[in-house]
Amino acid sequence: MSEIVARLRADQIIARKAADKDRTLVLGTVLAALKNRELELSRVPSDAETVDVLRKQIKQRVDSVEQYRNGGREDLAAREEFEIGVLKAYLPPEADPDEIRAAARAAIAGGATDLGRLMGILMGRFKGTADGRVINQIAREALQQG
Repeated sequence: MSEIVARLRADQIIARKAADKDRTLVLGTVLAALKNRELELSRVPSDAETVDVLRKQIKQRVDSVEQYRNGGREDLAAREEFEIGVLKAYLPPEADPDEIRAAARAAIAGGATDLGRLMGILMGRFKGTADGRVINQIAREALQQG
């Protein structure tokens, strides 16, 4: 079991004992998603796969916030934002954008001259520590400058 899953389970127990229904619900939801991932893989997910599940859960909530705001449901958007905050606490620290830029410049100097190759190199190095959209944006900027 990964360290993240152990923290999620421990925090869910604490939330239950404190009768914090909102926190208990979001932690239970993400633990269920992790269990589903474990069943799909037929093994315990690695830390990187666990982070992927967390990022996917956060992305779903970000999309929901946008839809709720467009529908005038600020109360539901606020609830989703609360859940995003809870889940982000379990993600590892984000990679520094300057570090990603330096890696992009090095990869371009090493021969990665198209977006596909550059993204492959950067995602391999920063997967789990940076959002794919951020990596994509930095890769595009680096290719335009290079």
